[in-house]
Amino acid sequence: MGLITTQGRQPLFSFGVISDVQYADIPDGRSFLGVPRYYRHSILVLQRAVQKWNNLQHLSFAVNFGDIVDGFCPKDQSLDAVKKVASKFEEFNSPVYHMIGNHCLYNLSRGNLLPLLKIPSHNDSAYYDFSPIPGYRLVVLDGYDISAIGWPQDHPNSVEALRSLKEKNPNSDKNSPVGLEGLERRFLMFNGAVGKKQLEWLDDVLQNATELKQRVIICCHLPLDPGASTSEALLWNYDDVMDIVHKYKCVKVCLAGHEHKGGYSIDSHGVHHRVLEAALECPPNSDAFGYIDVYEDRVSLVGFDRMKSTDMVFDS
Repeated sequence: MGLITTQGRQPLFSFGVISDVQYADIPDGRSFLGVPRYYRHSILVLQRAVQKWNNLQHLSFAVNFGDIVDGFCPKDQSLDAVKKVASKFEEFNSPVYHMIGNHCLYNLSRGNLLPLLKIPSHNDSAYYDFSPIPGYRLVVLDGYDISAIGWPQDHPNSVEALRSLKEKNPNSDKNSPVGLEGLERRFLMFNGAVGKKQLEWLDDVLQNATELKQRVIICCHLPLDPGASTSEALLWNYDDVMDIVHKYKCVKVCLAGHEHKGGYSIDSHGVHHRVLEAALECPPNSDAFGYIDVYEDRVSLVGFDRMKSTDMVFDS
């Protein structure tokens, strides 16, 4: 007998989700906004997530939404910290798909990071897609493709990012949104953009998914809709990405991390956007992780503790 859920029917497939573990072997601290952060506890949240996923037995894979170690991790410990967190993920009985976040790139270069996390890459860009079943496809975007972090300083992607930041953000501290208004507040150094090649690739993937009558779930560390996130956490060119998404009807849900408090919206084209609550901000003995049951006409996030459950129903 397969799994029967609250919908009273069996999901097509299910997968685990967690975001922003940001582990570091350092005392607890606070974000720039004063929100407490529990650097050592976060790996225990991950440990409990993996135990839960293994006990559930119906999950085909898990997706980690980036930032597995924190930027405050002492640099001489970065490699060991990444390996330690990666090994916790490897205790899960099924595959884990990773994406990179800004904190990952503060610690290690792309050349080191991508093989460690087994991320498929195109010239060190970390975007890829896969089909868990014939009728569905997951697309993983690299939100730091154009970025001032993670590339050598003279790399074209870094040069392009620094040019954008100089144009859009007059502050000497490019992580400061002071004086920036509304959506312009996204032009901060800890965010990034999807490059031209990746945009073309996304267009091809969505065209192909449409031809194959597949439904698509997009995953990105950075949020793609202002309704689900503060401006300060958005992908620089979320509008370019969503222009491509809205050309097609195949994308049903966009999932993201980065904005630690989480968020949810449905955009003007009926696409659901769910930003996941961070493992890092769980006080001791609390959790933020979950799993997603996927059906033909909905994607249901079953969240534990601080991760809110969300039922995303769409036109099948």
